Amino acid sequence: MQQVKAVVARAKGAPVEVTTINVPDPGPGEAVVQVQACGVCHTDLHYREGGINDEFPFLLGHEAAGIVESVGEGVTTVAPGDFVVLNWRAVCGDCRACNRGEPQYCFNTHNATQKMTLAEGDDAGTELSPALGIGAFAEKTLVAAGQCTKVDPEARPAAVGLLGCGVMAGLGAAINTGETTRGKSAAVIGCGGVGMAAIAGAALSGASPVIAVDIDAKKLEKAPGFGATHTIDSSKVDPVEEIKRICAEVYPGAEGADVVIEAVGRPETWKQAFYARDLAGTVVLVGVPTPDMKVPDLPLIDVFGRGGSLKSSWYGDCLPSRDFPMLTDLYTSGRLDLDAFVSEEIGIDDIEAAFEKMHQGEVLRSVVMFT
Repeated sequence: MQQVKAVVARAKGAPVEVTTINVPDPGPGEAVVQVQACGVCHTDLHYREGGINDEFPFLLGHEAAGIVESVGEGVTTVAPGDFVVLNWRAVCGDCRACNRGEPQYCFNTHNATQKMTLAEGDDAGTELSPALGIGAFAEKTLVAAGQCTKVDPEARPAAVGLLGCGVMAGLGAAINTGETTRGKSAAVIGCGGVGMAAIAGAALSGASPVIAVDIDAKKLEKAPGFGATHTIDSSKVDPVEEIKRICAEVYPGAEGADVVIEAVGRPETWKQAFYARDLAGTVVLVGVPTPDMKVPDLPLIDVFGRGGSLKSSWYGDCLPSRDFPMLTDLYTSGRLDLDAFVSEEIGIDDIEAAFEKMHQGEVLRSVVMFT
């Protein structure tokens, strides 16, 4: 066992603390990773606010890249010294989804068996709940070996670590879930980190036009840099009608976009996405709603009459072992600008300030650097 500095949320709504934690030596199927960089994701704030569950204290952080320090018995997929991106989908290989050849939908993903614990204070020894089974706002963390995906060691940790959650969620929502491709149009409602990644994914796949929708003019100014061909300020115009108009100009007769990605997670914007898609088009929900939100009231005849698909995208329907190395290679070859998602590099003591910047929409991603 070793002791390292880490960021912990002890109680709902309380500011996070930098404290010392105990990291066990890896057991069978586990690995200890020396974290180099970890993005500050909105999901971490959800944990702090009690929006995920109440299993405090939480060890926050999950969008991370680092170096495998040690592995436990039976681990063959990674070795000490490997540069890895951490993921929260360690597939089991033997559930119904895995057995039918769709491990990206694994029903039995798993995390490390042992628990990291608090190392100081009156509650020393208390088990920590790692965010998304990772807990990477820490100098080192313990994960299941299947949560480690080897990628090109020449890649910048601050950039490729973001594939661990938000960027992969957006890219995958467009490419994997929405199946954007040449000859299809795409619209993305919500231009935060996930939405910008969805725009980048749609552009990378060859979709055109790629339409960015938001109420924040600053975000819309950045959207063309990620691949948007058009922008819509939905605080000033009806986004549904604008999406229809733009798509009809490119594809005469179109009644909306072929794929509309909702990256906000609200009933109002999901309803906009529903009516902004073309006949037989696809709606993808990747924005995370709160538990109290309901599907908006829609005439069932509209659901039936428009055809197509209404999908939700969980982690961009990704398979880390397949997608992370591919996307890293696109990054290192200059075809996918992951650096553009890194708004700032910060220290471990700056996470509360990063939460506030994220809440105010001032950053796509703040990234905590450990080396």
